[in-house]
Amino acid sequence: MFDIKDLYQEIIVDHNRNPRNFRVIADADKTMEGFNPLCGDRLKLYLKIDGGNISDIAFDGTGCAISVASASLMTDAMKGKSIDEAETLFNNFHCLITTENEIDTDHLGKLAVLAGVKNFPARVKCASLCWHTLHSALIGDKNPVTTE
Repeated sequence: MFDIKDLYQEIIVDHNRNPRNFRVIADADKTMEGFNPLCGDRLKLYLKIDGGNISDIAFDGTGCAISVASASLMTDAMKGKSIDEAETLFNNFHCLITTENEIDTDHLGKLAVLAGVKNFPARVKCASLCWHTLHSALIGDKNPVTTE
C-alpha cells in the first residue's frame, strides 16, 4: 500500500517551503494563468524565450504543497530547454503521473519525486496545473488554463 508520507518526500516539502523561481518576470515574452478549482491552486507563469530556448521561467500565485512544489521543480527543469525539449518533458511528466505503466524516470531527475501523485487522483490536477499552463503558453493559447 502506498503511504501518504511517500508523497510528501523531503524534496517536495523543500520546494513547497522554498519555491524556486517564485517571482514575476516583468518583461516576460509569454505569460499564462492557470487555475485548479478543485483545490484552489492559482498560478501565473512567466517565460522569457531566446532563440527558441527558455532562457528564464518563473511563477507566482497560491496553491497546495503539491502544486507549488511541482511548479518549482518544473521551472528549475525547464531553464535552458528548447521548446521541443520542453514539450517532450511535458509529455514524459504527464505519463509519469497519469499512467499505470512503469516509466523510466532516469531522464526526469528530481521531477521523479512526483511519481507518487498518480496514487492520489485528486492530486494529479494539483501536480499537472503548472505543466498544462506551460504547454498552453508554448503553443500560443490565449485562454487561461483550468483543470475542470
